[in-house]
Amino acid sequence: MCFAVNTFAQEEIAIQDKYTAHNKGKFFVSWGGNRESYSKSDVTFTGKDYKFRVENMAAHDKPKGWHVDYINPANMTIPQTNLKFGYFISDHYSVAIGVDHMKYVMTQNQTAKVNGYINLPANDPAAALYNGDYINRPVDMSLNGAIEGGYDMGVTNPNGPAFLMYEHTDGLNYINTEVARHDDISKWFGLPNIDKVQINLTEGIGGGILYPKTNTTLLGKERHDDFHVSGYGLSAKAGINFTFFKHFYLQGELKGGYIDMHDIKTTVSNEDKASQHFYFFQRIIAVGGIFRI
Repeated sequence: MCFAVNTFAQEEIAIQDKYTAHNKGKFFVSWGGNRESYSKSDVTFTGKDYKFRVENMAAHDKPKGWHVDYINPANMTIPQTNLKFGYFISDHYSVAIGVDHMKYVMTQNQTAKVNGYINLPANDPAAALYNGDYINRPVDMSLNGAIEGGYDMGVTNPNGPAFLMYEHTDGLNYINTEVARHDDISKWFGLPNIDKVQINLTEGIGGGILYPKTNTTLLGKERHDDFHVSGYGLSAKAGINFTFFKHFYLQGELKGGYIDMHDIKTTVSNEDKASQHFYFFQRIIAVGGIFRI
């Protein structure tokens, strides 16, 4: 009987001594790719000679697929990616900072209602096409949607400046801090040797700033082409983590949140800006490493 109790105690100690039994004090880093979906949003454009709102703008992401060249740091922002650095403050809780490099593209093939006014100077090439009051006016956002003599004429002018091209493709950068919980569920799958394969559930919440590089062609104006702090975001996630041989892992996550961008740069003029808010949903697959220093 004493022998049985002693053997059981030794097995318990051995399990507790396994590397993956305790996370406190470990660092981790991960990199992966994502696909995104966005809710429709109202986008307001403001400038010296105009102020209008595009109602229920539809948008999508811009996936680039997988390629070994994207491991090169110089090419890492070409696809939609997620980079994260974190630290376990306890066995079950971690804090992390990361960059969700998303891409947001206004769906060009859409007709949206516009409300507001445009009063460009007479010598502006877009004045004849777009000047006027807009009250729930349907506007063709396609590249050949510029209308000769205004939208009431109904004549397509493919050589005119596009009414609007709008995207955050370099990108919709969500720089965020995250707090997450991690729970080992290996025993649910009959995996007692947690130093070889470990399965974890993870959930977390986060928040941060939006630092996009917005590519906008607005009424034929010269676009702004620089990074700019444009607003903030809030997010929540849930995922499953597979850790192999103590130090390597594969993680899948579902992450959703809210973005409020109230100061988006659209042209080279400081008077021109846009604002919008919307919801996003990410599907993420990442690889990473976990270690002690």
